[in-house]
Amino acid sequence: MSESKQIHIAAAVITDRAGRVLLVRKRNTKWFMQPGGKIESGERPEVALARELQEELNASFNPDEMVPLGRFTDLAANEPGYMLIADMFRVSTEETHFLPAAEIEEVIWFEPSGNQSLQLAPLTKNHILSMLER
Repeated sequence: MSESKQIHIAAAVITDRAGRVLLVRKRNTKWFMQPGGKIESGERPEVALARELQEELNASFNPDEMVPLGRFTDLAANEPGYMLIADMFRVSTEETHFLPAAEIEEVIWFEPSGNQSLQLAPLTKNHILSMLER
């Protein structure tokens, strides 16, 4: 069995006061997922996440205020044949309106316990939503 190809990212769990979680969908894809992206060589995960949130949501967040939630692994939604290794952080904000930027086409607030029929990325579906429902 060959070693799987991996993508290492940092991603944010951003929730509002109603308990909804912010999800994004990249242009020309069907999967909704946490905002975030690839960590560059030598970059701390929380610094990478702050950079990605600025690029994707045009929103500034302080890396020192991000709360680590752990490292999660699952299939990469938009990269067939790759495993995703995600350093997840809880990111607090009072902001409720985010505009898509860069490669992001859609930004939504998702109710974890709701019955919305969205295509959720494996990491979101298998790890993040169950963590939020606890």
